[in-house]
Amino acid sequence: MDGRIDWLPLPDMHSQPVFAALLDAENGGYLWLRPREPFTVTREYVSGTNVLATTFLTKSGSVRITDSLNTGVAGRLPWVELARRIDGLDGNVELIADVVPGTCLNTASPWVDHTVHGPVLRADGISMAVRTIDSDQVTTSTTAVTARYRTSPGSRQLLALVATEREPLLLPESAAIDAGVDRTIANWRVWSAECAWDGPFGEIVLRSALALKLLIYAPTGAIVAAATTSLPEAADGSKNWDYRYAWVRDMAYSLTALFRFGLREETHGAISWLLSTINQHGPDPHIFYQLDGSPADDEQIFDVPGWRGIGAVRRGNGAADQLQLGVFGDLFSIVGLYVDNGNVLDTGTGALLASIADTACDRWRSKDSGIWELEDLRHYTTSKLGCWQALTTAVRLAEIGQIPGDARRWRTEAAAIRDWVQDNAWSPERGAYVWYPGSDELDASILLHAISGFDRGARMRSTIGALQAELGAPPHLYRFSGADEQEAAFVACSFWMVSALHLTGQSEEAHQLLESLMDTTNDVGLLAEMVAPESGAFVGNLPQALSHLALIHAAITVATPPPDR
Repeated sequence: MDGRIDWLPLPDMHSQPVFAALLDAENGGYLWLRPREPFTVTREYVSGTNVLATTFLTKSGSVRITDSLNTGVAGRLPWVELARRIDGLDGNVELIADVVPGTCLNTASPWVDHTVHGPVLRADGISMAVRTIDSDQVTTSTTAVTARYRTSPGSRQLLALVATEREPLLLPESAAIDAGVDRTIANWRVWSAECAWDGPFGEIVLRSALALKLLIYAPTGAIVAAATTSLPEAADGSKNWDYRYAWVRDMAYSLTALFRFGLREETHGAISWLLSTINQHGPDPHIFYQLDGSPADDEQIFDVPGWRGIGAVRRGNGAADQLQLGVFGDLFSIVGLYVDNGNVLDTGTGALLASIADTACDRWRSKDSGIWELEDLRHYTTSKLGCWQALTTAVRLAEIGQIPGDARRWRTEAAAIRDWVQDNAWSPERGAYVWYPGSDELDASILLHAISGFDRGARMRSTIGALQAELGAPPHLYRFSGADEQEAAFVACSFWMVSALHLTGQSEEAHQLLESLMDTTNDVGLLAEMVAPESGAFVGNLPQALSHLALIHAAITVATPPPDR
């Protein structure tokens, strides 16, 4: 809201952040463009785009800054091009811009290199240049660049940054960068027009789709779980995680949403990347991968303060080596959707999936870390149901000739899992499916198996009531019993509740809940991982793919007649 960009990894989302004041206020670095006098501010995305327009109002006048990560004529640029267009609206406003690279989380020292074509900022293999239009003054220090502007009604000026990593630095003309803002707006609007959704909450749903599009790593098609790392889920810093990886779970939910919008390139790119990655690093699927398809790297903790001093700051995620049985269901959910939408599998993928289905048959009886990636290994109910979902989908794919093999074993084991859950995970005393056998605690992820179709009857309706009573902080929902003492409400769970209510015949309640949840987004329609029910403050990484996916799924689900149960 103050005109400062304080999180910008270069050149990609998972790169070391050259601008990271978000996590290191003193040395992290930032790009700050703001009026020199006190101001009030409003902001919104340009309609149908991911280009942000921020209007500053001062005593002397008003000015609009339009921020665009520019795209090219044929798509993604082979360099980073950040444009900050400055339009004078009324009066005269003096602005100051500071481009201050940081220490890459205390791993590098930035410096200004005075080249034949002007100053170039260097940091840890990143080369950056500042480009301007009609700046009154540009000065450099040993580590930063400062520019000053004065607007008038109808004036147009520019602050821009171009960057590359370990390669030559292109220096485009400033006018070409400014023209790129208009091209980028047009490109986004072409993409938005392809999102075939004209149901309720259209603008909010489209904004979530646009946020998801930003979370797709263009070179591979991988979908990152969140754009940030180490934004705390707990006030003591004990739950600071790096989500800049591609979770199989999140990709499954992403493809559900993207298929419903009728998008082809993103869905095919993501599933092709995922299946080839599993084939390369298998035979068992990992729960997440780096965006280039390699297995997750070791976790690293940096010696910086963290968000508002709440460390730790991490790169990597220690959950990489966990056993999470739900990944089997997530994978087969993706493949089932792909086939259901009129596509076919190649023979190699079919053989791979048959082998993974056999593995699910053997693994489902094991303890695991569950969907919430916990250290305590248990027989989590929804983990078993992930295997049930995988095997029932494998049976269906075999029956229509998409994967080879004898489906009798898969059918038998799926039935055994159903019996196990009904016999061991149902608590007559709680009137609910419990988190794991022997416990009376609840887990909101069971809602996913109203969505999967495991149970949409009396037991699931009773479970929904128990979840609302114990985990509810209306309109929000905590993840599991006791979570309210550790963290905020989990945004995705609240929207899962909407879908589950509708699918179990409680459509009026689902519509009412969805209506109230739409106020959860921030002023520009984005969602974090969690929200504090009392204040509405965001908690955790931002934007969070799973939150936006759950919103989209809920909105589309309630607009569809509920199936026969």
